[in-house]
Amino acid sequence: MANRLFEIVTDSASDLPSEYFEKHGVECIHLGLMMNGVNYEGEDGSPLDVREFYASLRSGAMPTTYQVTAEAAKPHFEKFLKAGRDVLAVAFSSGLSGTEGSYRMAAKELKEKYPDREIVVVDSLCASMGQGLFVDYVVRKADSGATIGETAEYAEGLKWQMCHYFTVEDLFHLKRGGRVSAATAVIGSVLNIKPVLHVDDEGHLVAVSKAMGRRKSVQALVKYMAELAELGPEDPVFISHGDCIGDVEYLKGLVGEKFPGHEIVVSYIGPVIGTHSGAGTLALFFKGKKR
Repeated sequence: MANRLFEIVTDSASDLPSEYFEKHGVECIHLGLMMNGVNYEGEDGSPLDVREFYASLRSGAMPTTYQVTAEAAKPHFEKFLKAGRDVLAVAFSSGLSGTEGSYRMAAKELKEKYPDREIVVVDSLCASMGQGLFVDYVVRKADSGATIGETAEYAEGLKWQMCHYFTVEDLFHLKRGGRVSAATAVIGSVLNIKPVLHVDDEGHLVAVSKAMGRRKSVQALVKYMAELAELGPEDPVFISHGDCIGDVEYLKGLVGEKFPGHEIVVSYIGPVIGTHSGAGTLALFFKGKKR
């Protein structure tokens, strides 16, 4: 951080823990959700404990989410511009949210007010801890002394290597969000078929295979990692989950066997992403040859 020549901003769709933002000096803008008539997270929402959120989901709550607006993003950018600092903003995938468009709108307006400052927006095409992993690589590059232009160029090349593979315990929330058909959800539930999905080059969620039962779907995540991973000795592996610690431990064990020596970072899937993926989602993120 001492060598950083500019500021980094991202959003809560990255699912990085608050300690990460504090430790690495990264500004976080919060997406929000409405649940049971209450506004949570966001810029003006009430805080929401992630375990309470998943308990509410399991009890039948039907939350809805909302993106960051340009007006909400502007103060997060402007406080740095006003202090003479340039800003690199890493946005939640444009394939899943309009947040990236809001960042660009805010940047355009602020550029007119601060013409001597740089505001660069990078569409991560990532989500959850995949976005978190991407941000972590960007932070490392920035902390090496790279300029904002060099870091943005690095990020634009790196994002095609950010692999996201995940499975869900229940297809209901993916169906509710239009990610799978109603027929697929019913058949999957009856036959205990678990889909394996990933985030493609356009930043969309795409089903890539199916597995019979939870354990085989978790094993499939590591199978894709074995095929695609391109890890240097210092490259970490990220895991996020929808309140399923037992499955996390099983996945960590499989990853540790295949890829010993790599740091494995685990975090909850936050309420905004969890609204669409549901309780019991398990996701694996790593740097690969391609997505």
